[in-house]
Amino acid sequence: MEKKELDTTNTANAALHPLKNKFVLWYTRRTPGVRNHTSDSYEDSIKKIVHFSTVEGFWVCYCHLSRPSALPVPTDLHLFKEGIRPLWEDSANCNGGKWIIRFNKVVSGRFWEDLVLALVGDQLDYGDDICGAVLSIRFNEDIVSVWNRNASDNQAIMGLRDSIKRHLKLPHGYVMEYKPHDASLRDNSSYRNTWLRG
Repeated sequence: MEKKELDTTNTANAALHPLKNKFVLWYTRRTPGVRNHTSDSYEDSIKKIVHFSTVEGFWVCYCHLSRPSALPVPTDLHLFKEGIRPLWEDSANCNGGKWIIRFNKVVSGRFWEDLVLALVGDQLDYGDDICGAVLSIRFNEDIVSVWNRNASDNQAIMGLRDSIKRHLKLPHGYVMEYKPHDASLRDNSSYRNTWLRG
């Protein structure tokens, strides 16, 4: 079944509550065991689902999304600021990186929802440096990542890490890993060979 993109930005109600940033939700359903070897084939597999710019538009979208536990494996949901594609090569992402958190499948939905609300509500520190967030549904775990624009700004990277920990109320046992996108391009992997743990 082909999904049609939903536009929640144009409504007749003048009493809407605008968000600081406009967002686009993307979806990727991968074939198990098959890796995309080129950026073109990966870009072709990403489907835009909906975009929104108001609190009301967000809730219209979010209330109709499947919960992470109901999504097939492997699947990715990408929530990015409008104008930024969820690709390492995008001009907003190419000099950046991502914080990565691995979750047990039982709790990933709650942490993803808390992150989405913080991102849409502009609650995270260094919000202007944030490009978006990804939920990767995998076989044994789910992985949440927050993408930022500048992998060389150590103060912003560590400040963003602390803000994510605080807003998600991460228990002490959770480890956050950071990986620049240029390293992901070199090893063709989002989550292996991270260089910073915090």
